[in-house]
Amino acid sequence: MFERVADKDFAYLTTTGRRTGKDHTIEIWFSLHDGRIYMLSGGGDRADWVKNVRKTPRVRLRIGTQTAAATARVVRAGTKEDELARQLLDGKYQGWREGKRLSSWARNARPVAIEIS
Repeated sequence: MFERVADKDFAYLTTTGRRTGKDHTIEIWFSLHDGRIYMLSGGGDRADWVKNVRKTPRVRLRIGTQTAAATARVVRAGTKEDELARQLLDGKYQGWREGKRLSSWARNARPVAIEIS
């Protein structure tokens, strides 16, 4: 669904506040791979949006003019998907390429995967 807007710089992720129940929207970097959206939380598990996703995984995603309901999940550390998400985001925004060390941001951030409903 989002393939034609994959080159956009930002996505807008709306989560449900874990305490307030109110919508919270953030502007965030993203990458698309095999129909799945990946994001990295520079604040790791401390980021409010990550805490919100853990409590209520149902989210809304907007990239360009495309909007969709989706389900978010924190990617399990140390998995191939964890490595892939870091490489995708670092490649898109920091110029990472095979054989190069990931940026500090990509190494230390928390990957989150978004599945479009």
